Amino acid sequence: MTSICLLNGNSFKLWRNFMDLTLSIIKPDAVKRSLIGSINSLIEKNNMKIVGQKMLKLSIEDAQNFYSVHKDRAFFDDLCNYMTSGPIVVQVLQGKSVVTKYRELMGSTNPENAEENTIRKLYGVSVEENSVHGSDSKENAKIEIDFFFSKREIF
Repeated sequence: MTSICLLNGNSFKLWRNFMDLTLSIIKPDAVKRSLIGSINSLIEKNNMKIVGQKMLKLSIEDAQNFYSVHKDRAFFDDLCNYMTSGPIVVQVLQGKSVVTKYRELMGSTNPENAEENTIRKLYGVSVEENSVHGSDSKENAKIEIDFFFSKREIF
């Protein structure tokens, strides 16, 4: 929670920012197809604010650490290889109930099953190449944001 005190003449106002944060990743398939602007436009049109953003290329070790929750699943190696196949854009999104709101905007993991006008329906290629990742809970959002960002990189 961020508190900012404003002194305006004789009036003292205390403003608290109660907005939530979540992590968004624009995956290699979407970066390769130059969809960063289109995806970010949808995010902003849905009243979510991008308060941290950077492009990077994950090492295999980074991908394995980030996706360690899936290490015992059959798709783990393929996921890590895919996530290291090109640059990604990691972002911190801010907004009211932003974890839930962003997950709704992303749509189903399988683009074929995603609702109309969701990111994955519009831009996803397959279950693996589904263009975006988003945190699945407030607790995981904090862990995932801390994996990629320091506090000084979030505005």
